[in-house]
Amino acid sequence: MAKSANRYYDEIKGGVVVLNPYQQYKENAILTASPEELVLMLYNGIIRFIEEAKKAIEKKDYVAANNSIQRAQDIVTELMITLDMNYDISKNLYSLYDYMLRRLIDANIKKDVEILEEVREFAVELKETWNVALNKVREKVYAKG
Repeated sequence: MAKSANRYYDEIKGGVVVLNPYQQYKENAILTASPEELVLMLYNGIIRFIEEAKKAIEKKDYVAANNSIQRAQDIVTELMITLDMNYDISKNLYSLYDYMLRRLIDANIKKDVEILEEVREFAVELKETWNVALNKVREKVYAKG
């Protein structure tokens, strides 16, 4: 089973290219999401990668742990650089994201599950808060009809 260079294709069987429907669905979900929904996806990504890192640390698979923690770090960095610093809330979020990023670095150096759990709790809280705000905005938009 040879892998294709194109991320939309899963494999080549007997000269026939087979689409990877999961990857295509995932990419379409990202491309069609609103900016607000993308933030929610990013928080979900942080949580997922931290969970993966915790499991990898427990298995003593430090390469996988490093990769997962770095993916979480990349997401936090993306959240930081996309903030509109003209708003006070952005400055507060930047400080929180900066703290989360520093803790992820510490967790990666020490391979410390407790630090990862601390960051995961922040991400869960941010996700839940963002989800409440997103639902309130949707209610107002749909109420206007």
